[in-house]
Amino acid sequence: MTAQSPPPLTLETARDLQRMLRAEIGPGLSERELDAVEAPFGFTFSADHRVFLAAGLPYGSRSWPDWRNGDPEDLAERLAQPVEGVLFDVQHNNFWHPAWSPRPAETSDALQIARCELATVPQLVPLYSHRYLPGTAGECGHPVLSVHQTDIIIYGNDLSDYVRHEFTGRASSLPAHATVGFWSYFVNGGPGIDVTAPTPHTPYATSAQEAIEYLGMLALERLIGRQHHTHQLIEAGLTALVLGVETESLPLLAGLSRTEHESAEALFDQVLGELGLPEGLPGDDTDIPGEAARWELVRWWLRLIVNGSLAPGAGGDVITYEGWSALARPQSLQPLVDKVDAYNEWGAIGRRTREQAIVTEAERLLAGPWPPLD
Repeated sequence: MTAQSPPPLTLETARDLQRMLRAEIGPGLSERELDAVEAPFGFTFSADHRVFLAAGLPYGSRSWPDWRNGDPEDLAERLAQPVEGVLFDVQHNNFWHPAWSPRPAETSDALQIARCELATVPQLVPLYSHRYLPGTAGECGHPVLSVHQTDIIIYGNDLSDYVRHEFTGRASSLPAHATVGFWSYFVNGGPGIDVTAPTPHTPYATSAQEAIEYLGMLALERLIGRQHHTHQLIEAGLTALVLGVETESLPLLAGLSRTEHESAEALFDQVLGELGLPEGLPGDDTDIPGEAARWELVRWWLRLIVNGSLAPGAGGDVITYEGWSALARPQSLQPLVDKVDAYNEWGAIGRRTREQAIVTEAERLLAGPWPPLD
């Protein structure tokens, strides 16, 4: 534990935290019971997680793993879910970790390589629903991760901060960093991360004004550190050209061939300059880096959700990740984050209803003042 790490969790503190939970609390797990849980599954609870479960065992909701009397298959599925989520994105969303060997053309071969790579990554252990703590024996103070496929964010600086955040709406505004290899790649600011994955939206512009706005929003995303696929920049240029936007470099950007993709970034910058868009980008004059830009992007992402250009779950994850979390968790966005969390719960039952709940909340936010008032 480093000097900056929080102190180890004590039984007394753990019991205080459990009084905040919306759950019944059973007797804590004994050392023998904790060992008996770890052995058949081949993992270890982190020190804080172990103390938390020794203080009392939350139950009464399927969101809490029943480490005493739970179905072994259910527990195994929960333990496997983070890895299975990554594999799902390898198969369906073209995810590939940059540290792995080059991705083969056949999906089946890619899955085989990914499974071998993922067999060596640190174990994540379910804490509540899709919130996880790293399984690292003897270590304490890890952030709690919210894990849904490769959408992974820090949901509490440590276990104590997480409980206050999840169950009382209060949380530390101090920055946190993921502390465990591989999973840190997905978390903004974590060790080994490159950039956030490109926003998975579809183009929406139907007028020259909307096409220029689209270019501006891509520029704003890049301003806060989000990358784009090269084809997104070219497609944005082509859309603008077709809709009558005129600049000297726009035809060059729109006409790039596959072998010329390395020129897209420079040409995109030229188009932005020719349209005067950089001068209109929000400045950075607050304590939160990129605050004005992030609020403007949150509004844009909400609009994309409402007009169907961005899937509600994916859009909600982006807003949670780049907006709510980076903006020190404003209360005005908490209802949306709660609905995104509900959408991300395991299982497909009622998913369409939960999607509509996200859309409805997006519409409500857009109808009010901006930025929304806490």
